Amino acid sequence: MLDTARQYETPEGIDLEMRIAGPVVRACAWAIDLVIRFGLYGVISILFAFFGGIGVAFILIGIFLVEWFYPVIFEVRTGATPGKKAMGLLVVHDNGTPVSLSSSLIRNLLRTADFFPFLYGFGLLAMLFNYEFKRLGDMAAGTLVVYDDRQVERMALPATEALRPPAGLTGDEQHTLLAFAERSTLLSDDRKAELAEILSDLTETQGQAGVEKLHAYANWLASGRGK
Repeated sequence: MLDTARQYETPEGIDLEMRIAGPVVRACAWAIDLVIRFGLYGVISILFAFFGGIGVAFILIGIFLVEWFYPVIFEVRTGATPGKKAMGLLVVHDNGTPVSLSSSLIRNLLRTADFFPFLYGFGLLAMLFNYEFKRLGDMAAGTLVVYDDRQVERMALPATEALRPPAGLTGDEQHTLLAFAERSTLLSDDRKAELAEILSDLTETQGQAGVEKLHAYANWLASGRGK
């Protein structure tokens, strides 16, 4: 397991890897959705502004429906609101299956609790103290916000000479090596060295040398010679 990646084994024995989305990218998605919702509020207000008292009633009803069912409709139909989709995110159950209507309703109805005392204060605290970055609504509904890896092309491995890794690596360990190499371009040099330090027993070296050796192992595995 590297960083926020989580693995789940289906009843059929298939390993699913999910990358958990953190507070920053989720906040960006929320901001995009907020702009869209304000746009919808404006359209509704313009449409019913000339109908007097009954128009005000329709405006309030429209705002209520948009506020509460905007995320539910998109999450159930496509797995993500437009904001989440723009940030490459997806809402799923804890086991990786698509979010259901009831789960989406629960996680979004509890946004009120997450919002207090101001601007999702409780929600942010819950996310920071939860290793899966779950807000209160996610905990109650059993859902996760993950990166939609269906939209991501497989990353190229760092160009280096392939080196046969030590014998006896399990399938999970081989996947971890490949995942480390694929994500290296997204990590700082210090972070790569920190992660390589964890596998120093495997590489028998440390620092940048350890990083390069892990890249070499990954290239050897990616060539298909690890099977």
